[in-house]
Amino acid sequence: MSSSPQSAAPLAPAVPVASTAQAQRSAVARGREGQALMIGGGLLLGTIGVFVEEAGQDPATTVWFRCVFGLVALLAWGAARGRLGELTGLRGRALAVVLAVGLLTVLNWGLFFAAIPRSSIAVSTVVFHVQPFWLMAMGAYGLRERVTRAQWTAAAVALGGLALATGLLDHDAAWWNSQPGYVTGLLMCLLGSFSYAAAAFIAKVEAARCGSFALSAGQCVVGALVLLPWPMLHGLPAFGASWAWLAGLGVLHTGLAYVVLYAGMARLGTGRIAVLQFVYPGAAVIVDWLVYGRALSPSQMLGVGLIGAALWTLRRRG
Repeated sequence: MSSSPQSAAPLAPAVPVASTAQAQRSAVARGREGQALMIGGGLLLGTIGVFVEEAGQDPATTVWFRCVFGLVALLAWGAARGRLGELTGLRGRALAVVLAVGLLTVLNWGLFFAAIPRSSIAVSTVVFHVQPFWLMAMGAYGLRERVTRAQWTAAAVALGGLALATGLLDHDAAWWNSQPGYVTGLLMCLLGSFSYAAAAFIAKVEAARCGSFALSAGQCVVGALVLLPWPMLHGLPAFGASWAWLAGLGVLHTGLAYVVLYAGMARLGTGRIAVLQFVYPGAAVIVDWLVYGRALSPSQMLGVGLIGAALWTLRRRG
């Protein structure tokens, strides 16, 4: 029995070729916007060491001002976007997560700022960027994520690159005697990178419970409150140029940088995000050289390249 026209199954509507081409162009444009935002955010963060050095304050004061000015900037952005409820509505486990992430982030900032005058902007930034490997280990242990042989190989290569990037192999005993704080600065960077990875791990596991704005603004609230006794006991710096540098740390490197980077990440895949993260340490090395004349040695540059190559391989496979 033949089918009548009325009983025939309806055909799916054809997708116009023009519509598909337009969607592809839109995706490409979105990717370019995301890349531009990530590059802009990385270049901005690459100047953070200059602001820390020029402010000339101790690490606790520097972190407190960064939290206060950063909180003002983030609250202004949150109010404009109608997202303040994400912060004021925190309760229970979500509140505990924000507090934990905030404490770890403040510890990371303090250690990083304390390391800069001891081991330079460039070296501190490079050493700090071993944090993806801490995160990989936390995922393997805490979430039972499978770690491949290629990933462990990448970690070993990065550790070798780290040894070169620190400059530990470039100097003799006389130099070490003249730089007693250098190793301390390196250890501060490693501990700071671990605390950063721990904060990122918690945020990754609990992201759906809190939200990116609550985590960003919450860490500034925690830092401003936890470190409040420090400026109360030791006083505020004299009003002047140092305040401008400290305000820049909060408004530019916390408020603006977070907004720009999050907007860029929302437009990109994880592989490209991983590669673009290295705009920050690369910019820091160049800024340190341009502003203070502290260029990395050839072996240190080789170490930076090894770390970057290892992370690229790790993220492409992971």
